[in-house]
Amino acid sequence: MQAELLNTKGEKVGSIELKEKVFDQKPSKTFLHEFVTIYLANQRQGDANTKTKSEVSGSGRKPWKQKHTGRARAGDIRSPLWRHGGITHGPKHGKVRLEMPRQKARLALAQALAARHAAGGIVFVDDLKIAEAKTKNAAMMLKTLGCSSKTILVLDQPNAALTLAVRNIPDVQVMLAGDLNAYAVLRSRKLVVTQSALEKLGARWN
Repeated sequence: MQAELLNTKGEKVGSIELKEKVFDQKPSKTFLHEFVTIYLANQRQGDANTKTKSEVSGSGRKPWKQKHTGRARAGDIRSPLWRHGGITHGPKHGKVRLEMPRQKARLALAQALAARHAAGGIVFVDDLKIAEAKTKNAAMMLKTLGCSSKTILVLDQPNAALTLAVRNIPDVQVMLAGDLNAYAVLRSRKLVVTQSALEKLGARWN
């Protein structure tokens, strides 16, 4: 399975071999939904906290006697039924992390890449070096490659100049091949993947 290899001017400079076990996957909406749900759940801080009846301030004394007052019986002003009382079944500190086996995460990434490639959303380039770290240069390069918004530039190693150049372009981010996941791929419209990044990405399935 092959794909065109372009340069930053949008010119074809060759072809590149794609791993069949990655780009020949048949995406499953149910499976990808499961991965995205777990991924987003694990991104939450989980620091919401409420006080129970035993934690709120207030006396533990019975406010009035049980009988013969004409009022409903009450045993504690900290009761959840009272204003300023405790909260029943409220959220407590402690983030619960949902586990996704590494093999399933890799499969989700393969399915996401296959879906994005089938939709024509992946551009393979020989390199993404720019002469100067200027937004204008990066914007011109992205326009030449047909990338308008929600674009991820996938590199094999950090590139400070490129990261600085795209910092002010909305919905464009730089990611390393080792950090790419199914959620990022599905959320994007275009992926620009360098040749070396594709090799590093493919090593996950070796």
